[in-house]
Parts: sequence; structure tokens; C-alpha cells
Amino acid sequence: MAMEKTFNAAEAEARIFEAWTNSGSFRAGANAKPDAESFTIMIPPPNVTGALHMGHAFNNTLQDILIRWHRMRGFNTLWQPGQDHAGIATQLQVEKMLAAQGNAGRRELGREKFLEKVWEWKGQYGDTIVNQLKRLGCSCDWERNAFTMSGAPGAPESDQSGNFHDAVIKVFVDMYEKGLIYRGKRLVNWDPHFETAISDLEVENIEVDGHMWHFKYPLAGGETYTYIEKDEDGNIILEEERDYISIATTRPETMLGDGAVAVHPSDERYAPIVGKLCEIPVGPKEHRRLIPIIVDEYPDPTFGSGAVKITGAHDFNDYQVARRGGIPMYRLMDTRGQMRADGAPYAEEAAKAQGFAKGDAFTEATVDAINLVPEEYRGLDRFEARKRVVADIDAEGLMITIEDKKIMQPFGDRSGVVIEPMLTDQWFVDAQKVVGPALDAVREGRTKIIPESGEKTYYHWLENIEPWCISRQLWWGHQIPVWFDAEGNEYCAATEEEAQAKAGAGVALTRDPDVLDTWFSSGLWPIGTLGWPEKTPEMEKYFPTDVLITGFDILFFWVARMMMMQLAVVDQEPFHTVYLHQLVRDEKGQKMSKTKGNVIDPLEIIDEYGADALRFTNASMAAIGGVLKLSKDRIQGYRNFGTKLWNACRFAEMNGVFESHSGSTAIPTATQTVNKWIIGETARVREEVDAALEAYRFNDAANALYAFVWGKVCDWYVEFSKPLLMDGSDAEKLETQQTMGWVLGQCLVLLHPIMPYITEELWGLMGTRSKMLVHADWPNYAAADLVDAAADAEMNWAISLIEGVRSARAQMNVPVGLRIPVLQLDADDAAKTALANNETLIKRLARIEGIDSVESAPKGAITVPTAGATFALPLADIIDVDAEKARLSKVLGKLEKELGGLRGRLNNPKFVASAPEEVVEEARENLRLREEEEGQLKAALARLEEIG
Repeated sequence: MAMEKTFNAAEAEARIFEAWTNSGSFRAGANAKPDAESFTIMIPPPNVTGALHMGHAFNNTLQDILIRWHRMRGFNTLWQPGQDHAGIATQLQVEKMLAAQGNAGRRELGREKFLEKVWEWKGQYGDTIVNQLKRLGCSCDWERNAFTMSGAPGAPESDQSGNFHDAVIKVFVDMYEKGLIYRGKRLVNWDPHFETAISDLEVENIEVDGHMWHFKYPLAGGETYTYIEKDEDGNIILEEERDYISIATTRPETMLGDGAVAVHPSDERYAPIVGKLCEIPVGPKEHRRLIPIIVDEYPDPTFGSGAVKITGAHDFNDYQVARRGGIPMYRLMDTRGQMRADGAPYAEEAAKAQGFAKGDAFTEATVDAINLVPEEYRGLDRFEARKRVVADIDAEGLMITIEDKKIMQPFGDRSGVVIEPMLTDQWFVDAQKVVGPALDAVREGRTKIIPESGEKTYYHWLENIEPWCISRQLWWGHQIPVWFDAEGNEYCAATEEEAQAKAGAGVALTRDPDVLDTWFSSGLWPIGTLGWPEKTPEMEKYFPTDVLITGFDILFFWVARMMMMQLAVVDQEPFHTVYLHQLVRDEKGQKMSKTKGNVIDPLEIIDEYGADALRFTNASMAAIGGVLKLSKDRIQGYRNFGTKLWNACRFAEMNGVFESHSGSTAIPTATQTVNKWIIGETARVREEVDAALEAYRFNDAANALYAFVWGKVCDWYVEFSKPLLMDGSDAEKLETQQTMGWVLGQCLVLLHPIMPYITEELWGLMGTRSKMLVHADWPNYAAADLVDAAADAEMNWAISLIEGVRSARAQMNVPVGLRIPVLQLDADDAAKTALANNETLIKRLARIEGIDSVESAPKGAITVPTAGATFALPLADIIDVDAEKARLSKVLGKLEKELGGLRGRLNNPKFVASAPEEVVEEARENLRLREEEEGQLKAALARLEEIG
């Protein structure tokens, strides 16, 4: 049955993936040679709530390329798939579902019933992204699909196959007993909507219109001082008596929790009042609190007034100042972001707090109990309280000015509400105690981070690491295995029975309601998915893993934590290489977002162009450390590349290649120059692809294959083979059919890791095969053995002449269909032989009317040099030289103006320093392309000068 005219990706992809799955092609160890070395990749587990986006598509394409490449080479491969339970995201989805159905909410249902609903939701929707990854062609061992909550209490039978939950609980208990996990009070990102602590990665900082309020903090007892302000040269520009210190803030509602005012040690303006007290201008006058004026390196003397209020319980920078200076920290808000309504009347609490300003000792526990919110603000939303505070201060005449200002405000990426820094009791990993081995692993080269810039970021984060908050105030997740008695004593154990045994019979225990941060459980991903703490065959065979491919943005949140956790638990690095990539952006280098309307949906791309085109695009733009710019035009171009390969195979089929080839992978014996040449070129590209993939240069592998398949095979070899296939002797024809069949088969093998679908389809169509392409043997022939120097020189000479003539024709704007004469000025013996052997094809492909030998070129001819020969094109009577000069000069003039503007922007330090990185990169790329165009235009003009 003859091949279809085109490859129907929509029909073929589902059919081919099913065939791979049914044959067990992706199972761990499939196609492995005896005693093969293992090769393992752990998928960065997408959220169970997730849908495939371009970042997933890019990331998983690169992983699949490596897995398919190693599998074809006979490695014992495992690509471990799975999903993260995504605490906040999943809880949000289920609460939305309950609300839409009109059912009772989370609190009305209670914890147990709500978790039943979550497991039901997971069973119904949890495989969405898995099915989407399959559409991309991802060859994970899907039978081993893991889940970070498998084996958890209450999980249905379908999620009881793994023991991930047991691994997480065991690690917590072990680390707790070693003193690596503790409960304490620290400042965390607090989401008032979900009423939980969240990680930095779940905070989105957005620039918004805001205000900076400038207030007077009166000095205690009406004291005054001489305020002197000087210019850069030391000249006095302002001198006046003041009875206050000026403070600027974007969050007036937090003034109620101030513990001090800080100024820089070098700031001479405030030297007379350092150590004195000032009054917070909020609350009942008779109970106004006094706070000390202190020095610290944090305030910037050149910003605002140079004086900073320190509210340690509601600002991360202030928290560090408060800890350094022993300043009390007062929590003002409840878990919903409302001003606290609990506690004693304000006067009593203010009186307690007042003692701290006078130097009394304090503890976080006692300060946390103090509610410094006056009665009139209690229970108000924080933003409503802000309005009231500002109005009250203004009414008292203590407001200096209000400044309109752009401010960076933190928002919860899922809740969309403003995040509140909050001092709360949480569970922490004492990261300082476990970070050392993770640093040493990279410093000593046992784990390599690509690109190298990632290592600097890794060192910076880990050398300045803070305690890691691992508790979340959610219901969906691994519940913290700690129980408390009535006195607050802690009993950490894997089960309630073990905790009770530790506490003693009859002691009433209550379990901590919090759950673990998902980064804690996903930090155990490599060992947790392989069956640890059991000594499983998978642990023995596939751990440590090999390569981790992930986004630069989670280097700290996930990669570094996996390093720390695996080294702390099993004393081994989890992988030897970390390949980091940037965000996938649009074709202009801008971040994709729904608001900008520039989001590209990978599933829509697959529907329109097929998975192979998207995968090849991903590979082609995967330069190490490069900006990832995706455009539909590029994807369409690679779809056309697949069509080019398909058409070459159709040509082969119509010329008897499939019948003569019979699916053989043996290297054919060649006598014909063109066949010797293409066999050598195939060996060259095999070595180039292997070297590129070994070095994680996916773009180099893709570009080498593109140039070889489209250029060398589909264009040159197909054309050069036509005389042999159509007019050659039976022996020449058979040899060329066998060579073409082998070369096209090698194209399919080499392309398969990047374009698995179309290559698998063609592999089956080209002849009888012993196995599917997914398990075909990767070649190991060498260019040194297969390149025939004479054939190589001859064919490359012929191609060079054709390309030289084509280039000259294009530059001189010679009509495409016009056949032109060519003059041979000189030629050595090798050139003469190459011309004689290939003249018919050279004339046809370069659209040459005839080739005549002459001693010198006539006026109006342009030269085309090749190795060992010189040719000339007499164009004076063919083109209008003056018109061409005028046309090219006009284009060049316009281009030079554009270049001037681009160079001016890029030479401006302010533009380079302040413009977004993607804008600067786009300007540089634009300049490079325009300079290339300028060079081509100047070369064309120079050639026109030859003509006259």
C-alpha cells in the first residue's frame, strides 16, 4: 500500500503511543543490554491540579530526548513520572468545586469528610496532566507513576500502591530526633485567604500604585534637638529645632506594633537623639507608647528621612533589625488579616509593652500575648484600619505629607490577596545543620550545575540559608507527626500509638493539625519514588539518579532541598548533573501571561502542527543558559521539516527503495561517488549528535540534524541520486536504493529522540523490522572509517559551485527561472574531474545554460571562486546594473539608520541597566540580524562594482 501524501499527526500520534504502551516500550529496563549501566531521570513532579503549559512541554521534551537516546543505546533506563499533591492548589480546587455544587464548605464538613472529597477529586481529575504529557510523546515508565501522598491515611486503594507517605513521616521523625527539626516562632509569608504560611515561590511581587505617608513621632517629654541637614559638600542647607523624628511608611496600620525607630550609625542628623525615646502617634493619648531610637546598618540615610520604624512582627527587614537589637515584636493581626480583637483592654497591654521600651527583658512568648491594637481598631480589616489610622494621625496634626508612589506589593499567587509578613509558631528545618554536604557536593564536583551561573546562585542561597519553614495550616497534605499533652510537651512519632507510648498511658494527646510543606515531601522525590526506606531493587539499580532537568526558578526551592534531604537521609547526592533552563517566553522575549494575551497553549500547538514540530522547536532553542523565545512561525517551520523528510521517503518508495532495502540496518557497500559521500556524511552527523547530547547541547544536536536531513539528504543526495536511480545500470540502481534506504533509516534513528512520532511511522513503512524504532539500536560507526576522502572532496566541490552560483544569482537579483551562461576561467585536475562527473546535475540545479572555458572574464562578469577553480557569471546584459545599485543603496541607507538607532540604545548604559532583560536581549539580537543583513548588502554592491 502506497504512502499517504502527508503525515496525519492527529491520527498517527494516538495510535503510535498506544503501540508503544502496549508493547511495554517505556518500562524501566526495556531494551537494556545485559549488565547495562543504568540511566535515570526523575520528572519534576507537576502539581496534580496542573495542566500542560509551555514550560512543562519544553522541560519534558529535553528529558525525553535523553531517555530515548540512552534507551536506544541499550542503557537500563528509568524515567520516573509522578505528581505532587500541591497542598494549597488542590485544597483551593476542591473548595471551589464544593461551592459550585452548593455543598457544605471545608469547615462545615470537617477535616475527615473534606479529605474524602479531595481524594474523590484527585481520582476524577488528577491524571489530566499525565494524559497531556503522553500527547507530547513522553516515554516515562507510566506504570510506575508516583504521587507524593500515596499510602497516606484515607487514600483510596488506587493510591495505596506506593509508600511515599511512610517515607515522608519517617524522615520527619528521624530529623526531629536528631535535632534537625524544631518548632519555633519566626516571621513567615502569611496568606490571609488560606490562613496559612506559604513559601517565597508562592508569592508574586507586583508593582502597584501606592502611597508613602510621612508622620511625626514626637520626642518623649516634649524634648527638642537641633536638626541639621547638609549637602554633598558639607554645607548646611537646613537647620531647625525639632521636637519629633520624621518617619515614612507605606503601611501605617503596622505602626501600632512598632518596637523602635532606627537610624544609620553614620547619620549625624539624629546623633543628638540616639538612645532617647519617641512616641508612636497612634492610640489613646493617655496611653501612647514610647519606643527607643536606635542605630543599625539597615536604614539608608539617603532615602526618605533616613529614619525607619521597626515593626519586627510584620516586616522581613525589620525582623532582622529587631533580632539584632533585642527589640520586642508585637503581632497585630489575626490569621485573616484583621486587627486582633483578643486580649485585655488596650491600656493594660500598652502598660506591659511600655516596660520593654525602658529596657525590660522580654521573650517572644510574652510579647506575642500582648495586643497593642486600641479598641476602636479591633476587628477591622487591615486596609480599613490603615484608613482610620491615617485619618486619626492627620486630625492630630502629626502628618507631614502623603507621597504617591509605585510600590512592590506581595500577592498570593493562588489567592490573589496581599500577603502579610506574620510572626507565628511554625515547624522549621535547621537548615544550617544540613546545608554543608550539599555545598560540598557542588564545590567538589560530584554534582555539576549547568550553566555555571547556576552554581553561583546555588552557593549564594545556601551560604546565606535561613531556617526552612515546613509547616502549613492546611488539611490536605502529610499531617505533622507530633502530638501534644495538656502542658504543651511534644511527642514525635510515626504513629499515634508510638506517641502514646512515649507520653505514657492515660496522658491525653492532641495531634498538631498542620501539614508539611509540599517542598518537604517533594524534596524526598528521588528516594521516595524508588521505595525507600525499604531496600528495593529499584533503589539498588536506579539511585543515585543521573540528570535533573528543571527550571532556574526552583533551584533553591526544590533542587537544593533535594540535595540537602538526600544527603541527610541516605548520605548520597541524588544526581550528578543539574541542567537549568530559563522560562519559555514569547517570540519578543516577554513572559507569557493571560493579561498580555501572549500565552501559547502546547496542546493547541500539538493539535495544529503535531507534537514532533513542537518538540523539535523546543530542542532547537535549548541553548545552555539561553533565552527561550517561542514563535508559531518557528514551529510551523519544523512541521515543514517533518514534511520534507516524509516527501523524501515517498520519493524513495516510488523509486523502489523500500523493496530493495527491506529494513536492513547494515552499512551498504558503495562504489558510486555520491553514495560513498552520503555514507560519510551520515557518520559525521552521528558523531556530531552524540557529542552534542553528551554535553546537553540540545540545540546543536537539533541544528546538526536539520542541516543534514534537509540539506545533505533531502536536497543534495536525493537530487544527485536521481540519474543513478533512473538511468543507472541495474547494479548502480540497486546500490543507490540500498544506500538511500540505509541513509533514510539512519535519519529516522538519529531524529527519533527529538521527533518520535513521524520517525516511528516511517520506520514501520520502510520495510520489515525486527523491532519498533523506539528500541532500535543506536549506531556507533565512526566518520574515520566511513568518510571517503575522494568522494567527499568531489561532492562537496560540486555543491560548493552550485551554492556559489545560486548565491550570486540571488544577490544580483537574477530572475529565478532564467538559465544563464557560466564561464570557466581556470581549473585544476580535481576540479575538472568533479565538473565532468557532475556537470549535468550542476547545470540543472544552478540553472546554468552552459559552461564554457575562457582565458579571462569579460567586462560585466562577476567571479565565483571554488576550490581549485574560478568561474564567472557574465551578467552585464542580463540585469540592469544601475537600477540594482540604486535599489540596494536605498535599502542599505534605510538599514544604516536603523542600525544607528539600535547601536545608540545599546551603547547607552542607562538603557542596558534599567530596561527589562528580555528587551535588551531583543535589541541585541535585532542588531546582530541587521548587521548580518548589512554585510550581505555590501557584498552584493561590491559584486555590482565588478560588473561596472
